[in-house]
Amino acid sequence: TWQTQRLSHTFRENNASYNAQPTDAEREVWDQVDVVLKDAKGILDELQAYKGAGQEIREAIQNPSDEALQEQAWAAVVPLVGKLKKFYQFSQRLEAALHSLLGALTSETYDDTTQHLEREQALAKQFAEILHFTLRFDELKMTNPAIQNDFSYYRRTLSRMRINNVPAEGENEVNNELANRISLFYADATPMLKTLSDGTTKFVSENKNLPIENTTDCLSTMATVCKVMLETPEYRSRFTSEETVSFCLRVMVGVIILYDYVHPVGAFAKSSKIDMKGCIKVLKDQPPNSVEGLLNALRYTTKHLNDESTNKTIKSMLQ
Repeated sequence: TWQTQRLSHTFRENNASYNAQPTDAEREVWDQVDVVLKDAKGILDELQAYKGAGQEIREAIQNPSDEALQEQAWAAVVPLVGKLKKFYQFSQRLEAALHSLLGALTSETYDDTTQHLEREQALAKQFAEILHFTLRFDELKMTNPAIQNDFSYYRRTLSRMRINNVPAEGENEVNNELANRISLFYADATPMLKTLSDGTTKFVSENKNLPIENTTDCLSTMATVCKVMLETPEYRSRFTSEETVSFCLRVMVGVIILYDYVHPVGAFAKSSKIDMKGCIKVLKDQPPNSVEGLLNALRYTTKHLNDESTNKTIKSMLQ
């Protein structure tokens, strides 16, 4: 539609994909979210560098009576658990930031979503950055089995120490209740996306006075803007790097997944405001190794893909 074309144009002209400046009206929410986003890159760097304690754990398990090896494994795992706890706590901060952004972007201040996104570009950009972070985090987590292995070794060793009344260094890191929550978090294939999907669902159910369309239209419009920017040569040619392309692709997939969670019939239904065939085509037009993780996110973390009502063509495109 002309509105989407206009929005895509505005986002490009103002270079909003990089540096949209908040207006006075946006400032309070923007500042809150900015504090969280400033830490996001560090979290991704730490996750990318996360090597795990596989070697130490294997040696300790193979030599159960060798105390020195048990101590080495424990000493290797405790600081890693500190990191895993930090990532989990960051997911809570991210969910709170998302909540603030949704509150601003779906309020009744403007007549429609397009106005919201045009006049609150700095907030829309932050929303996009949260989604980009989320999909990147989950891509890295999915390819790192050490995370769950380290955490389950930590829990097993801790409960053995408790049974034997051994004082555990590092127990103060994570108490039992927190350990359960962290365990559930990492058990999910895409933990950050799950956190945001649950957070968006919670936002909708807590704001019953807001028409649900305020939220779903915000998500579908962002999906469409990303799709248009990626598939229109005139916009695409202005992207300065492949990083910008990845950014748009991740944001598009992120908003599709959130839409699929909060819309009563989801993103794949005939009545969906997202052109799913078009979005999948855009993904499939990229170099295959660069989008496999995003296609998997659509295959395995959406809610309605396998519904009877989902168009067969869409199902086969994602096969």
